[in-house]
Amino acid sequence: MNNDEVENFRDSIATIDKEGKRNFIHPKKPKGRYTNYRNYVSWFLLAILFGSPFVKINGNQFLLFNIIDRKFNIFGQPFWPQDFYLLVLSLLVSVVFIILFTVIFGRIFCGWMCPQTIFMEMVFRKIEYWIEGDRTKQIKLDKQAWNAEKIGKKIIKWTLFAIVSFMIANAFLAYFIGGDVLIQHIQDGPVAHVDTFVKLLVFTSVFYFVFAWFREQVCIIACPYGRLQSVLLDNKSIVVAYDHKRGESRQKLRKNEDREEKEYGDCIDCKQCVLVCPTGIDIRNGTQLECVNCTACIDACDSIMDTVGFDRGLIRYASENNIVKGEKFEYNSRIISYIVVLTLLFTFFVTLLFLRNDVQANFLHLPGQLYSTEGEQVSNVYTFKIINKTNNPYQDVKIKLLSHDGAMEVVGGQVNIPEGGLYEGTVFVKIDKDKLSASKEKIKIGIYSKGELIEETHTNFSSPLQIK
Repeated sequence: MNNDEVENFRDSIATIDKEGKRNFIHPKKPKGRYTNYRNYVSWFLLAILFGSPFVKINGNQFLLFNIIDRKFNIFGQPFWPQDFYLLVLSLLVSVVFIILFTVIFGRIFCGWMCPQTIFMEMVFRKIEYWIEGDRTKQIKLDKQAWNAEKIGKKIIKWTLFAIVSFMIANAFLAYFIGGDVLIQHIQDGPVAHVDTFVKLLVFTSVFYFVFAWFREQVCIIACPYGRLQSVLLDNKSIVVAYDHKRGESRQKLRKNEDREEKEYGDCIDCKQCVLVCPTGIDIRNGTQLECVNCTACIDACDSIMDTVGFDRGLIRYASENNIVKGEKFEYNSRIISYIVVLTLLFTFFVTLLFLRNDVQANFLHLPGQLYSTEGEQVSNVYTFKIINKTNNPYQDVKIKLLSHDGAMEVVGGQVNIPEGGLYEGTVFVKIDKDKLSASKEKIKIGIYSKGELIEETHTNFSSPLQIK
Protein backbone atom coordinates (compact mmCIF):
# COMPACT_ATOMS: atom_id res chain seq x y z
CA MET A 1 0.00 0.00 0.00
CA ASN A 2 1.60 3.29 -1.10
CA ASN A 3 1.48 6.56 0.82
CA ASP A 4 -1.21 8.04 -1.42
CA GLU A 5 -3.53 5.14 -0.62
CA VAL A 6 -2.76 5.39 3.08
CA GLU A 7 -3.65 9.11 3.13
CA ASN A 8 -6.85 8.79 1.05
CA PHE A 9 -9.01 9.04 4.16
CA ARG A 10 -7.99 12.69 4.52
CA ASP A 11 -9.62 13.61 1.20
CA SER A 12 -13.20 12.77 2.18
CA ILE A 13 -15.59 12.28 5.07
CA ALA A 14 -17.68 9.21 5.77
CA THR A 15 -21.01 11.07 5.65
CA ILE A 16 -20.62 12.05 1.96
CA ASP A 17 -20.18 9.53 -0.85
CA LYS A 18 -18.05 9.91 -4.00
CA GLU A 19 -20.93 11.57 -5.84
CA GLY A 20 -21.33 14.20 -3.14
CA LYS A 21 -24.58 12.78 -1.79
CA ARG A 22 -25.42 12.15 1.85
CA ASN A 23 -24.16 8.80 3.09
CA PHE A 24 -26.06 7.72 6.19
CA ILE A 25 -23.86 5.95 8.72
CA HIS A 26 -25.24 2.82 10.37
CA PRO A 27 -22.87 2.05 13.25
CA LYS A 28 -22.94 -1.37 14.82
CA LYS A 29 -24.41 -1.42 18.31
CA PRO A 30 -21.48 -1.09 20.76
CA LYS A 31 -21.07 -3.36 23.75
CA GLY A 32 -18.49 -3.43 26.51
CA ARG A 33 -17.27 -1.84 29.72
CA TYR A 34 -16.79 1.67 28.34
CA THR A 35 -20.22 1.58 26.72
CA ASN A 36 -21.68 0.64 30.11
CA TYR A 37 -19.83 3.51 31.78
CA ARG A 38 -21.09 5.92 29.13
CA ASN A 39 -24.65 4.67 29.69
CA TYR A 40 -24.38 5.46 33.41
CA VAL A 41 -22.93 8.92 32.74
CA SER A 42 -25.58 9.62 30.09
CA TRP A 43 -28.53 8.68 32.28
CA PHE A 44 -27.11 10.86 35.05
CA LEU A 45 -26.64 13.86 32.72
CA LEU A 46 -30.08 13.35 31.13
CA ALA A 47 -31.63 13.38 34.61
CA ILE A 48 -29.86 16.68 35.32
CA LEU A 49 -30.86 18.14 31.96
CA PHE A 50 -34.57 17.32 32.32
CA GLY A 51 -34.68 17.95 36.07
CA SER A 52 -32.78 21.23 36.46
CA PRO A 53 -35.62 23.52 35.26
CA PHE A 54 -37.94 21.99 37.84
CA VAL A 55 -35.56 21.74 40.81
CA LYS A 56 -35.46 24.69 43.20
CA ILE A 57 -32.93 25.82 45.77
CA ASN A 58 -34.22 28.35 48.29
CA GLY A 59 -37.15 28.97 45.98
CA ASN A 60 -34.97 29.66 42.94
CA GLN A 61 -34.94 27.49 39.83
CA PHE A 62 -31.67 25.52 39.70
CA LEU A 63 -30.81 26.81 36.20
CA LEU A 64 -32.64 29.65 34.48
CA PHE A 65 -31.64 31.82 31.51
CA ASN A 66 -34.59 34.19 31.13
CA ILE A 67 -33.16 36.62 28.59
CA ILE A 68 -36.46 38.46 28.05
CA ASP A 69 -36.90 39.36 31.73
CA ARG A 70 -33.13 39.59 32.20
CA LYS A 71 -33.10 37.13 35.06
CA PHE A 72 -30.65 34.28 35.45
CA ASN A 73 -30.24 31.54 38.04
CA ILE A 74 -27.02 29.56 38.22
CA PHE A 75 -27.09 26.62 40.65
CA GLY A 76 -29.99 28.26 42.45
CA GLN A 77 -28.27 31.63 42.82
CA PRO A 78 -30.12 34.54 41.14
CA PHE A 79 -28.15 36.85 38.85
CA TRP A 80 -29.25 40.14 37.32
CA PRO A 81 -27.85 42.16 34.40
CA GLN A 82 -25.78 44.03 37.00
CA ASP A 83 -24.05 40.70 37.72
CA PHE A 84 -23.18 40.18 34.06
CA TYR A 85 -19.46 40.39 34.84
CA LEU A 86 -19.84 37.27 36.98
CA LEU A 87 -21.49 35.39 34.11
CA VAL A 88 -18.69 36.44 31.77
CA LEU A 89 -16.09 35.35 34.30
CA SER A 90 -17.84 31.99 34.79
CA LEU A 91 -17.79 31.46 31.01
CA LEU A 92 -14.05 32.24 30.96
CA VAL A 93 -13.50 29.70 33.73
CA SER A 94 -15.51 27.11 31.74
CA VAL A 95 -13.57 27.80 28.52
CA VAL A 96 -10.18 27.51 30.24
CA PHE A 97 -11.34 24.30 31.96
CA ILE A 98 -12.42 22.78 28.61
CA ILE A 99 -9.11 23.83 27.05
CA LEU A 100 -7.18 22.24 29.91
CA PHE A 101 -9.33 19.11 29.71
CA THR A 102 -8.74 18.89 25.95
CA VAL A 103 -4.98 19.35 26.26
CA ILE A 104 -4.84 16.40 28.66
CA PHE A 105 -7.67 14.11 27.51
CA GLY A 106 -8.47 15.19 23.96
CA ARG A 107 -12.09 15.34 22.77
CA ILE A 108 -13.44 13.21 25.62
CA PHE A 109 -16.05 15.90 26.41
CA CYS A 110 -17.67 15.23 23.02
CA GLY A 111 -18.01 11.50 23.56
CA TRP A 112 -19.08 11.51 27.19
CA MET A 113 -20.76 14.82 28.11
CA CYS A 114 -21.86 16.70 24.99
CA PRO A 115 -25.70 16.90 24.76
CA GLN A 116 -25.53 16.28 21.00
CA THR A 117 -23.69 12.97 21.47
CA ILE A 118 -25.77 11.90 24.46
CA PHE A 119 -29.08 12.48 22.68
CA MET A 120 -27.84 10.98 19.41
CA GLU A 121 -26.15 7.86 20.73
CA MET A 122 -28.01 7.22 23.97
CA VAL A 123 -31.55 8.17 22.97
CA PHE A 124 -32.25 8.37 19.23
CA ARG A 125 -29.78 5.67 18.18
CA LYS A 126 -31.16 3.30 20.83
CA ILE A 127 -34.69 3.89 19.51
CA GLU A 128 -33.37 3.04 16.06
CA TYR A 129 -31.76 -0.19 17.29
CA TRP A 130 -34.97 -1.13 19.09
CA ILE A 131 -37.19 -0.64 16.04
CA GLU A 132 -34.96 -1.44 13.06
CA GLY A 133 -32.35 -3.72 14.60
CA ASP A 134 -28.57 -3.59 14.46
CA ARG A 135 -26.39 -2.34 11.59
CA THR A 136 -27.01 -5.18 9.13
CA LYS A 137 -30.79 -5.07 9.55
CA GLN A 138 -30.85 -1.28 9.22
CA ILE A 139 -28.90 -1.36 5.95
CA LYS A 140 -31.12 -4.14 4.62
CA LEU A 141 -34.26 -2.19 5.60
CA ASP A 142 -33.02 0.98 3.86
CA LYS A 143 -32.28 -0.91 0.64
CA GLN A 144 -35.53 -2.87 0.44
CA ALA A 145 -38.64 -1.62 -1.32
CA TRP A 146 -41.27 0.42 0.49
CA ASN A 147 -43.39 -2.49 1.66
CA ALA A 148 -45.62 -2.72 4.73
CA GLU A 149 -42.71 -3.68 7.01
CA LYS A 150 -40.52 -0.76 5.99
CA ILE A 151 -43.34 1.80 6.05
CA GLY A 152 -44.50 0.60 9.47
CA LYS A 153 -41.05 0.69 11.05
CA LYS A 154 -40.16 4.07 9.56
CA ILE A 155 -43.44 5.64 10.70
CA ILE A 156 -43.00 4.28 14.23
CA LYS A 157 -39.40 5.50 14.36
CA TRP A 158 -40.14 8.95 12.98
CA THR A 159 -43.12 9.33 15.31
CA LEU A 160 -41.01 8.44 18.34
CA PHE A 161 -38.29 10.81 17.12
CA ALA A 162 -40.87 13.60 16.93
CA ILE A 163 -42.22 12.84 20.42
CA VAL A 164 -38.73 12.78 21.95
CA SER A 165 -37.81 15.99 20.09
CA PHE A 166 -40.94 17.62 21.52
CA MET A 167 -39.96 16.51 25.03
CA ILE A 168 -36.45 17.90 24.58
CA ALA A 169 -37.92 21.16 23.25
CA ASN A 170 -40.09 21.46 26.38
CA ALA A 171 -37.07 20.88 28.63
CA PHE A 172 -34.95 23.47 26.82
CA LEU A 173 -37.79 26.02 26.77
CA ALA A 174 -38.14 25.61 30.55
CA TYR A 175 -34.59 26.93 30.91
CA PHE A 176 -35.64 30.19 29.22
CA ILE A 177 -39.15 30.86 30.53
CA GLY A 178 -39.01 28.92 33.81
CA GLY A 179 -40.22 25.46 34.78
CA ASP A 180 -43.27 26.74 36.70
CA VAL A 181 -44.29 28.96 33.78
CA LEU A 182 -43.99 26.06 31.33
CA ILE A 183 -46.12 23.78 33.52
CA GLN A 184 -48.75 26.51 33.83
CA HIS A 185 -48.77 27.01 30.05
CA ILE A 186 -49.21 23.27 29.53
CA GLN A 187 -52.13 23.22 31.97
CA ASP A 188 -53.74 26.20 30.24
CA GLY A 189 -53.38 24.59 26.82
CA PRO A 190 -51.78 25.75 23.54
CA VAL A 191 -54.69 28.03 22.59
CA ALA A 192 -54.14 30.18 25.68
CA HIS A 193 -50.41 30.54 24.93
CA VAL A 194 -49.98 30.45 21.18
CA ASP A 195 -46.56 32.14 21.30
CA THR A 196 -45.19 29.46 23.65
CA PHE A 197 -46.65 26.71 21.50
CA VAL A 198 -45.05 28.20 18.36
CA LYS A 199 -41.68 28.34 20.13
CA LEU A 200 -42.08 24.68 21.09
CA LEU A 201 -42.81 23.73 17.50
CA VAL A 202 -39.74 25.64 16.29
CA PHE A 203 -37.51 23.97 18.89
CA THR A 204 -39.04 20.57 18.08
CA SER A 205 -38.41 21.04 14.35
CA VAL A 206 -34.77 21.96 14.96
CA PHE A 207 -34.15 18.96 17.22
CA TYR A 208 -35.97 16.62 14.85
CA PHE A 209 -33.89 17.86 11.90
CA VAL A 210 -30.65 17.45 13.84
CA PHE A 211 -31.30 13.98 15.23
CA ALA A 212 -33.31 12.45 12.39
CA TRP A 213 -31.27 13.72 9.45
CA PHE A 214 -28.22 15.90 10.22
CA ARG A 215 -27.04 13.63 13.03
CA GLU A 216 -23.27 13.09 13.34
CA GLN A 217 -22.62 15.87 10.83
CA VAL A 218 -23.07 18.31 13.72
CA CYS A 219 -19.84 16.93 15.21
CA ILE A 220 -18.02 16.70 11.87
CA ILE A 221 -19.13 19.87 10.09
CA ALA A 222 -20.88 22.31 12.44
CA CYS A 223 -19.12 21.98 15.80
CA PRO A 224 -16.05 24.23 16.14
CA TYR A 225 -14.64 22.11 18.96
CA GLY A 226 -13.25 19.53 16.54
CA ARG A 227 -11.17 22.26 14.91
CA LEU A 228 -10.13 23.59 18.29
CA GLN A 229 -8.74 20.25 19.42
CA SER A 230 -6.31 20.11 16.50
CA VAL A 231 -4.68 23.25 17.91
CA LEU A 232 -4.70 22.05 21.53
CA LEU A 233 -3.59 18.43 21.14
CA ASP A 234 0.04 17.36 21.13
CA ASN A 235 1.93 14.07 21.35
CA LYS A 236 1.40 13.98 25.12
CA SER A 237 -2.40 14.33 25.03
CA ILE A 238 -4.33 11.21 26.03
CA VAL A 239 -6.81 10.25 23.30
CA VAL A 240 -8.51 7.14 21.94
CA ALA A 241 -5.57 5.76 19.98
CA TYR A 242 -4.62 2.71 17.96
CA ASP A 243 -1.31 1.10 19.00
CA HIS A 244 0.25 0.93 15.53
CA LYS A 245 3.53 -0.46 16.88
CA ARG A 246 1.72 -3.48 18.25
CA GLY A 247 -0.97 -3.75 15.56
CA GLU A 248 1.03 -3.44 12.34
CA SER A 249 1.34 -5.03 9.98
CA ARG A 250 -2.34 -5.99 9.74
CA GLN A 251 -3.30 -9.39 8.54
CA LYS A 252 -6.41 -11.56 8.68
CA LEU A 253 -6.29 -14.33 11.24
CA ARG A 254 -5.66 -17.76 9.74
CA LYS A 255 -5.82 -21.06 11.54
CA ASN A 256 -2.50 -22.58 12.72
CA GLU A 257 -0.55 -19.63 11.33
CA ASP A 258 2.55 -18.39 13.18
CA ARG A 259 1.94 -14.62 13.15
CA GLU A 260 5.09 -13.87 15.14
CA GLU A 261 7.28 -15.70 12.62
CA LYS A 262 5.73 -13.75 9.75
CA GLU A 263 6.00 -10.52 11.78
CA TYR A 264 2.28 -9.82 11.68
CA GLY A 265 0.81 -7.42 14.23
CA ASP A 266 -2.09 -8.08 16.59
CA CYS A 267 -4.57 -6.29 14.32
CA ILE A 268 -6.45 -8.98 12.39
CA ASP A 269 -8.12 -6.37 10.15
CA CYS A 270 -11.64 -7.35 11.25
CA LYS A 271 -12.78 -3.73 10.84
CA GLN A 272 -15.04 -3.96 13.89
CA CYS A 273 -13.58 -0.65 15.12
CA VAL A 274 -14.79 0.96 11.90
CA LEU A 275 -18.25 -0.62 11.97
CA VAL A 276 -19.06 0.65 15.48
CA CYS A 277 -17.76 4.19 14.90
CA PRO A 278 -20.66 6.70 15.03
CA THR A 279 -18.80 9.10 12.70
CA GLY A 280 -17.62 6.37 10.29
CA ILE A 281 -13.85 6.79 10.65
CA ASP A 282 -11.05 4.24 10.88
CA ILE A 283 -9.23 4.94 14.14
CA ARG A 284 -6.25 3.00 12.81
CA ASN A 285 -5.47 6.00 10.60
CA GLY A 286 -4.63 8.00 13.71
CA THR A 287 -6.28 10.87 15.56
CA GLN A 288 -8.81 12.59 13.32
CA LEU A 289 -11.09 15.60 13.57
CA GLU A 290 -14.17 13.36 13.35
CA CYS A 291 -13.21 11.25 16.38
CA VAL A 292 -15.34 12.17 19.40
CA ASN A 293 -13.52 9.81 21.81
CA CYS A 294 -16.69 7.77 22.40
CA THR A 295 -14.64 4.57 23.08
CA ALA A 296 -16.94 2.35 20.95
CA CYS A 297 -13.88 1.19 19.00
CA ILE A 298 -12.08 0.29 22.25
CA ASP A 299 -14.93 -2.00 23.33
CA ALA A 300 -15.19 -3.57 19.87
CA CYS A 301 -11.45 -4.23 19.66
CA ASP A 302 -11.20 -5.57 23.22
CA SER A 303 -14.01 -8.01 22.42
CA ILE A 304 -12.14 -9.31 19.37
CA MET A 305 -8.87 -9.54 21.30
CA ASP A 306 -10.63 -11.66 23.94
CA THR A 307 -12.03 -13.92 21.22
CA VAL A 308 -8.70 -14.55 19.48
CA GLY A 309 -6.71 -14.77 22.71
CA PHE A 310 -4.65 -11.56 22.37
CA ASP A 311 -4.12 -8.95 25.07
CA ARG A 312 -6.58 -6.10 25.31
CA GLY A 313 -5.54 -2.52 24.65
CA LEU A 314 -4.73 -2.57 20.94
CA ILE A 315 -7.02 0.48 20.87
CA ARG A 316 -6.99 2.33 24.18
CA TYR A 317 -6.68 5.66 25.92
CA ALA A 318 -3.07 6.63 25.28
CA SER A 319 -0.85 9.43 24.02
CA GLU A 320 1.29 9.21 20.90
CA ASN A 321 4.41 9.35 23.08
CA ASN A 322 3.06 6.51 25.21
CA ILE A 323 2.61 4.32 22.13
CA VAL A 324 5.85 5.23 20.34
CA LYS A 325 8.22 5.81 23.27
CA GLY A 326 6.43 4.11 26.16
CA GLU A 327 6.34 7.39 28.08
CA LYS A 328 3.86 7.86 30.89
CA PHE A 329 1.77 10.98 31.18
CA GLU A 330 3.59 13.97 32.67
CA TYR A 331 2.58 17.55 33.35
CA ASN A 332 4.43 19.83 30.96
CA SER A 333 4.81 23.62 31.12
CA ARG A 334 1.75 24.23 28.93
CA ILE A 335 -0.54 22.16 31.15
CA ILE A 336 0.86 23.78 34.29
CA SER A 337 0.26 27.23 32.75
CA TYR A 338 -3.39 26.37 32.05
CA ILE A 339 -3.80 25.04 35.59
CA VAL A 340 -2.36 28.25 37.06
CA VAL A 341 -4.63 30.44 34.89
CA LEU A 342 -7.67 28.31 35.74
CA THR A 343 -6.89 28.42 39.46
CA LEU A 344 -6.47 32.21 39.42
CA LEU A 345 -9.67 32.77 37.44
CA PHE A 346 -11.66 30.39 39.63
CA THR A 347 -10.32 31.97 42.83
CA PHE A 348 -11.18 35.44 41.52
CA PHE A 349 -14.66 34.28 40.50
CA VAL A 350 -15.40 32.67 43.88
CA THR A 351 -14.12 35.77 45.70
CA LEU A 352 -16.41 38.06 43.69
CA LEU A 353 -19.27 35.64 44.21
CA PHE A 354 -18.93 35.82 47.99
CA LEU A 355 -18.51 39.61 47.92
CA ARG A 356 -21.68 40.06 45.88
CA ASN A 357 -24.39 41.93 47.79
CA ASP A 358 -27.87 40.52 48.24
CA VAL A 359 -29.29 43.95 47.46
CA GLN A 360 -28.06 46.38 44.84
CA ALA A 361 -29.10 50.01 44.47
CA ASN A 362 -28.48 52.50 41.66
CA PHE A 363 -29.27 56.23 41.82
CA LEU A 364 -29.16 58.39 38.66
CA HIS A 365 -30.03 62.03 38.06
CA LEU A 366 -33.42 62.49 36.47
CA PRO A 367 -32.72 63.14 32.77
CA GLY A 368 -32.73 66.87 31.95
CA GLN A 369 -32.56 67.89 35.64
CA LEU A 370 -29.43 69.11 37.42
CA TYR A 371 -30.49 70.89 40.60
CA SER A 372 -32.94 73.43 41.99
CA THR A 373 -32.66 75.82 44.91
CA GLU A 374 -35.18 76.44 47.65
CA GLY A 375 -33.87 79.21 49.88
CA GLU A 376 -30.69 77.89 51.47
CA GLN A 377 -31.28 74.34 50.27
CA VAL A 378 -30.16 72.68 47.06
CA SER A 379 -32.36 69.91 45.71
CA ASN A 380 -31.48 67.11 43.28
CA VAL A 381 -33.97 64.61 41.92
CA TYR A 382 -32.96 61.02 41.16
CA THR A 383 -34.51 57.92 39.72
CA PHE A 384 -33.46 54.81 41.57
CA LYS A 385 -33.62 51.04 41.28
CA ILE A 386 -33.21 48.65 44.18
CA ILE A 387 -32.74 45.01 43.20
CA ASN A 388 -33.48 42.22 45.67
CA LYS A 389 -31.37 39.17 44.79
CA THR A 390 -32.77 37.06 47.62
CA ASN A 391 -35.97 35.09 48.21
CA ASN A 392 -36.91 37.30 51.16
CA PRO A 393 -39.10 40.37 50.53
CA TYR A 394 -38.02 43.68 52.07
CA GLN A 395 -40.90 45.69 53.51
CA ASP A 396 -40.93 49.40 54.39
CA VAL A 397 -37.36 50.01 53.21
CA LYS A 398 -35.84 53.30 54.33
CA ILE A 399 -33.45 55.39 52.22
CA LYS A 400 -31.11 57.64 54.20
CA LEU A 401 -28.37 60.12 53.39
CA LEU A 402 -25.18 58.99 55.12
CA SER A 403 -22.48 61.43 54.01
CA HIS A 404 -24.26 64.77 54.58
CA ASP A 405 -26.89 66.32 56.78
CA GLY A 406 -29.93 66.54 54.57
CA ALA A 407 -33.32 65.15 53.73
CA MET A 408 -34.54 62.46 51.35
CA GLU A 409 -38.13 62.44 50.13
CA VAL A 410 -39.26 59.35 48.26
CA VAL A 411 -42.09 59.94 45.81
CA GLY A 412 -44.90 57.57 46.67
CA GLY A 413 -43.84 57.04 50.26
CA GLN A 414 -43.25 53.42 51.31
CA VAL A 415 -40.70 51.28 49.49
CA ASN A 416 -41.39 47.53 49.33
CA ILE A 417 -39.10 45.22 47.36
CA PRO A 418 -40.52 41.81 46.38
CA GLU A 419 -38.46 38.66 46.63
CA GLY A 420 -36.20 38.21 43.62
CA GLY A 421 -37.56 41.49 42.21
CA LEU A 422 -36.82 45.19 41.97
CA TYR A 423 -38.30 48.49 43.00
CA GLU A 424 -38.10 51.58 40.80
CA GLY A 425 -38.86 55.04 42.12
CA THR A 426 -37.99 58.72 42.35
CA VAL A 427 -36.38 60.51 45.27
CA PHE A 428 -35.58 64.16 46.11
CA VAL A 429 -32.32 64.81 47.97
CA LYS A 430 -32.07 68.16 49.76
CA ILE A 431 -28.88 69.53 51.34
CA ASP A 432 -28.12 72.95 52.82
CA LYS A 433 -25.67 75.05 50.81
CA ASP A 434 -23.35 75.49 53.77
CA LYS A 435 -22.96 71.71 53.96
CA LEU A 436 -21.64 71.58 50.40
CA SER A 437 -18.09 72.37 49.33
CA ALA A 438 -18.17 71.97 45.52
CA SER A 439 -20.46 72.19 42.52
CA LYS A 440 -20.38 68.44 42.23
CA GLU A 441 -19.52 66.06 45.01
CA LYS A 442 -20.17 62.49 45.93
CA ILE A 443 -22.85 61.59 48.41
CA LYS A 444 -23.32 58.28 50.17
CA ILE A 445 -26.80 56.76 50.42
CA GLY A 446 -27.82 53.90 52.71
CA ILE A 447 -30.65 51.40 52.22
CA TYR A 448 -32.15 50.14 55.48
CA SER A 449 -34.56 47.31 56.29
CA LYS A 450 -35.84 46.91 59.84
CA GLY A 451 -33.14 49.31 60.99
CA GLU A 452 -30.35 47.25 59.43
CA LEU A 453 -28.13 48.64 56.69
CA ILE A 454 -28.46 46.28 53.71
CA GLU A 455 -26.76 48.31 50.97
CA GLU A 456 -24.61 51.39 50.42
CA THR A 457 -24.27 53.28 47.16
CA HIS A 458 -22.82 56.55 45.86
CA THR A 459 -23.95 59.17 43.39
CA ASN A 460 -23.07 62.74 42.43
CA PHE A 461 -24.85 65.78 43.88
CA SER A 462 -24.88 68.99 41.84
CA SER A 463 -25.12 72.51 43.23
CA PRO A 464 -24.51 76.12 42.10
CA LEU A 465 -21.41 76.37 44.27
CA GLN A 466 -17.95 76.76 42.76
CA ILE A 467 -14.99 74.67 43.81
CA LYS A 468 -13.21 76.35 46.64
